[in-house]
Amino acid sequence: MIEKDLVSLPDKRLKQKSKKVNIIDYSIHQLVKDMTEATLDWEDHREHESAAALAAIQIGQPYRVVIVRSKMDDKKNRNFDVFINPEITKYEGEPEEDLEGCLSVQSIYGNVARYPVVKVKALNLDGKEVKVTAKGFLARVFQHELDHLDGKVFLERVADREKLFELQPSGKFKPTTLADA
Repeated sequence: MIEKDLVSLPDKRLKQKSKKVNIIDYSIHQLVKDMTEATLDWEDHREHESAAALAAIQIGQPYRVVIVRSKMDDKKNRNFDVFINPEITKYEGEPEEDLEGCLSVQSIYGNVARYPVVKVKALNLDGKEVKVTAKGFLARVFQHELDHLDGKVFLERVADREKLFELQPSGKFKPTTLADA
């Protein structure tokens, strides 16, 4: 899979609710491989952006599978953790606004309010339950990706849709609107 295989707006599949994975078989392992390849290819074509995570629906597969970069602050680390049937079991703190973007919404960013701490449970590729307490940016990433599993794109949560930003080739942001994008 490569970057061009990513599903982007206005593709209606991004509005689709993903299905629970009942059996972790070869097809799920292949799905994770495809997701990782597409994510890294996307990142390899962007000097000023990093790929933090991806939901399976973003490559057109409506399954509750998410990959999350193992080390968010190290773009050279190209490993991802796998979360199958993830769910947030607890939200903590008061939602905070911060800039958010998406591989399926090319170069557009907007402010979204998210909880600063979430507790997540899921299955890994071996079918074992994993639990994560995510804080800060990682908490934002999980909320963003689980929105994808429920057919929501971050633009639906942008506080002020008139205050969007477009990432320029220089790496600087330019104010924009959805009509301009």
